[in-house]
Amino acid sequence: MKQEPALETENYSPLEARVPRSLGGLRLDQALARLFPQYSRNRLQVWLKAGHILVDGAAGTGKQAVTGGERIVVCPPQAPAGASPRAQRMPLSIVHEDRDLIVIDKPAGLVVHPGAGVPDRTLLNALLAHAPELAVVPRAGIVHRLDKDTSGLLVVAKHVSAQANLVKQLAERSVRRVYLALVHGDPPASGTIDAPVGRDARVRTRMAVSQRGKQARTGYRVLERYGRAALVECRLETGRTHQIRVHFQHIHHPLLGDPVYRRGARQAPTFARQALHAYELSLAHPRSGRAVSWRAPLPPDMQRLIDELRAGR
Repeated sequence: MKQEPALETENYSPLEARVPRSLGGLRLDQALARLFPQYSRNRLQVWLKAGHILVDGAAGTGKQAVTGGERIVVCPPQAPAGASPRAQRMPLSIVHEDRDLIVIDKPAGLVVHPGAGVPDRTLLNALLAHAPELAVVPRAGIVHRLDKDTSGLLVVAKHVSAQANLVKQLAERSVRRVYLALVHGDPPASGTIDAPVGRDARVRTRMAVSQRGKQARTGYRVLERYGRAALVECRLETGRTHQIRVHFQHIHHPLLGDPVYRRGARQAPTFARQALHAYELSLAHPRSGRAVSWRAPLPPDMQRLIDELRAGR
């Protein structure tokens, strides 16, 4: 079973929900996944088996069916001492902040979540210092990730109800995420890469196009051509790990500078990281429901590379 971040077992306040009639007939564990999408299914199942989830005042079981109308109370367990990530003051480029959301322009090189080999100095640690109230929100409000060496926009929820709303929007694919990438070669003018992405069977730290993978779709259009490379706008229709990087390798136009997915790369200027930037983020605000959108300009390193390509260097 995949190990989850320690933060997800923090000392959160109990959460309550009433099962809607539309979920009647589902198993309790299935209904929980719909009612509390801010938590992973694995985590909810662990809590269910440990008796931390009550149905009308009694401990629930995964296989019991719900009919609709039941009162669900989730009481997350106490975290072990020292298990929670610590707040660390670090500079943050905040594009927008209100009582529900924080939108960050993440620099390349910053890891989003603590993990193996990176116990701290991550975006999560910086968020806990910037907004201490995030300590009681699963994953400190982070609802999606960017790779360490991908720059650009990332949204954070400041409370649990905003997080659940954003997770639902992501699941329904109503969040618009637009990336700018520099790729090798001269790709077709536009298209949709529709190829399932899953764990690489040969190298488990990589992803690959695989029939055993999950559905993945990336729309794209070429914005500029430089002969040896092209600037491409990418629109994520799904959000698989390394999706854009894997998809462009799959069509033989890998990203410039990508240290992992470079098969098929031809001679082009060197770059210190994958040339990928999360440029635009659009969603429905979780409080008002109004459409909101943000853009982050290209970081200096990608802009310099584009200038070099335009100059033929």
